[in-house]
Amino acid sequence: MTEGTTTTAAEGSDTLTRLEQEGEIAADYLEGLLDIADLDGDIDMDVEADRAAVSIISDSARELQKLVGRDGEVLEALQELTRLAVHRETGDRSRLMLDIGGFRAKKREVLAALGAKAADEVKSSGEPVKLEPMTPFERKVVHDAVAAAGLRSESEGEEPQRFVVVLPA
Repeated sequence: MTEGTTTTAAEGSDTLTRLEQEGEIAADYLEGLLDIADLDGDIDMDVEADRAAVSIISDSARELQKLVGRDGEVLEALQELTRLAVHRETGDRSRLMLDIGGFRAKKREVLAALGAKAADEVKSSGEPVKLEPMTPFERKVVHDAVAAAGLRSESEGEEPQRFVVVLPA
C-alpha cells in the first residue's frame, strides 16, 4: 500500500469515527428530550452520504407526530437544536440529519418522484419548469432526482421562498 492510500484510508476512518461520535452525542441529546416530553421512542443511528443520520422510531407513530409538526416544522427545529448540541460537544459544525417516525424517508420518496416527473416534463417540452418553494432538504432531494434523470437544476429565490428550476439539457 502506498503512503497516499494509507492517508486516504486513515482519513476515511477518522471521518467515520467523527460521524459516529456525532450520532452518539445526538442520540444522548434526543433521549433526554424524549424523557422530558415523556414520549416513547427508540433511537437509530447510521452514517449516510458522509453525514450522521439519526432516527427516532416508535410503535406509536401518532405519538411521534408531535415531534414532526405541520409539514415537518418541529422536526426541522429539533434537527437544528440537535446540531447545536453536537457543535457544543465537538466544536465542529454538524450536518446531521434527523428523521422522526419515517417522515423524512417518506418525504424523500415523494420529492424524488416530483423531481423525476419535472425532469420528464422538461425533456418533453424543452422548457424550464419552476417548482414550489422548498426547504433545503427538499431541494437537495429534487436536485438529486433531476441529476439522476440526466438534467440540470438550480435553486432560485430567497429563503423561505427558494425554489428549484429544472432546466433542459
